[in-house]
Amino acid sequence: VRFMLNFSERITMTIKGKATFVFIARFMVAAPIFGYLGDRFNRKIILSCGIFFWSAVTLSSSFITKEYYWLFVLSRGLVGIGESSYSSISPTIIGDLFTNNSRTMMLSVFYLAIPLGSGLGYILGSSAKEAAGDWHWALRVSPVLGMTAGTLILFFVPEPKRGHADQLGGRIKHRTSWLCDMKALAKNRSYVFSSLASAAVSFATGAFGMWIPLYLFRAQVVQKTAEACTKDICSSKDSLIFGAITCVTGLLGVVIGAATTRLCRQKTERADPLVCAVSMLGSAIFVCLIFVVAKKSIIGAYVCIFIGETLLFLNWAITADILMYVVIPTRRATAVAFQGFTSHLLGDAGSPYLIGLISDALQKSYTRSVLWQFLSLGYALMLCPFVIVLGGMFFLATALFFLDDRDKSVTLESPRGVNRDEAIRVRGERLFPALSLTKKARVSWEQQTTTRLSH
Repeated sequence: VRFMLNFSERITMTIKGKATFVFIARFMVAAPIFGYLGDRFNRKIILSCGIFFWSAVTLSSSFITKEYYWLFVLSRGLVGIGESSYSSISPTIIGDLFTNNSRTMMLSVFYLAIPLGSGLGYILGSSAKEAAGDWHWALRVSPVLGMTAGTLILFFVPEPKRGHADQLGGRIKHRTSWLCDMKALAKNRSYVFSSLASAAVSFATGAFGMWIPLYLFRAQVVQKTAEACTKDICSSKDSLIFGAITCVTGLLGVVIGAATTRLCRQKTERADPLVCAVSMLGSAIFVCLIFVVAKKSIIGAYVCIFIGETLLFLNWAITADILMYVVIPTRRATAVAFQGFTSHLLGDAGSPYLIGLISDALQKSYTRSVLWQFLSLGYALMLCPFVIVLGGMFFLATALFFLDDRDKSVTLESPRGVNRDEAIRVRGERLFPALSLTKKARVSWEQQTTTRLSH
C-alpha cells in the first residue's frame, strides 16, 4: 500500500500521509492494552492470537474493492491492533530468557526484523504487484508468512517465568496495579528520556519510508535522467533500491550496535545510552547531506542514505536493552507498550502527514514547476535531521540517570523475603562476569550501589 502511494502523483502529499496515520493510530490505542495483558497473562498465547488476527485481516483486505474504500481503511486499523500485540510482548519474553550481552544480541536479532521487514516489504510488495499487474497481490504474501510464524510461536516458543533470567523467576509472587506501574514508569527518568529518543527515531524512519523514494525519483526528473510521472502508479525502481538499502543497513546497524555496546561496556557502565547518542548525532550529519547532494548525484544521495540509516538503526535493540535494565520484570510489557505508544504518537503517526503538509504548502505557488516539487519536498524533509539531533540529546539525558535508575530496579525487583543487599549481590554476579572484571571490582560496585541507594 505504501508502495502504491509513493508513486501515485495524482494523490496529494497530505492524503498520502493520512493513509499511514490510520494504521499507526489503531496500533497506538491497542499497545497499552496488550502491555497490561502481557504483564499478567500467558504471553505466548496473546502473541500467537495477535499474529493470526492481523494475518487474517490483511488477507481479507486484499479483496476489498475501491467502492468500499472506507472498509479498506478500517481493515488497516485492525491490522495495527494485531501487530501491536507482538511488538509489545515479544521483547519481554526475550528479556526473561537472556541477560546482559546475550540479551543485547538476542534483542538485536529481534529488532533486525523492523528494518529488514520494511525493506523486504518494498521488494516483495512491488514484485508481487509487477507480476500480477494488480497491487492487491502485495497484501497476499505476508499473511502466509504471518500464520506460519504464529504457529511456530504457539508450539515451540517457551513461556519463561517473569524475571527468570534475572534469577528472580521463582520468587516474584506479587504484582502491582496498573496505576502504580504507570506512576513508577513516569518517575523513571531513564525510561522517559529513552522513550522520547525512540520517538525521534520513529519520526525520521516514518518520514523516510514514505517520502525518500519519491524524493529521489523527483531528483532524477530534475537531472533529466527520468521522465515526470503522469500515471497513477509509476516505476518502482527507487522503491526497490531504497528497500534493499534498508535491509542491508538494518542488518549492519543492529550488528554494529550490539558489538559496539559490548565493547564499550568494558570502559563505562553508561555505554548503552552513550552509544545511542553518538549514533544519532552522526546519523543527523549524513541525513543532512542527502538533501545537499541529491540534486547533483543520485549515487551520492544513496551513499548518504546508507550511512545515515546504518547509524540510525544502531540504537533500536540497545534502547530495548536499556528498558530491560531500568524496569522490573513485572512491568516490562507495560513499559514496552507505552514506549511504543509514545514513539508512534510523537513519531511516525504524524511525521509522514506533517512532511506532506509542509511540502504541499510550499508547492502552492509553483505547482507546475518540476524543480520546485523536488525542492519543496526536500525542504520539508529537512525537519528530520533536527528531530534526530533532539533524539541524540535525549539519549545523553538518559546517560545521566541510567546508573541510578538501574540500581533502583535492583531493590524494586527483589520481592518480599529477598533483602536489598542480596539483590545487589545477585545483580553484581550477573553483570560483571560478562565484563570480564575481577571479583574485587564486583564487590566495589556492590558497595558503591548500596551507598548510592542509601543516599
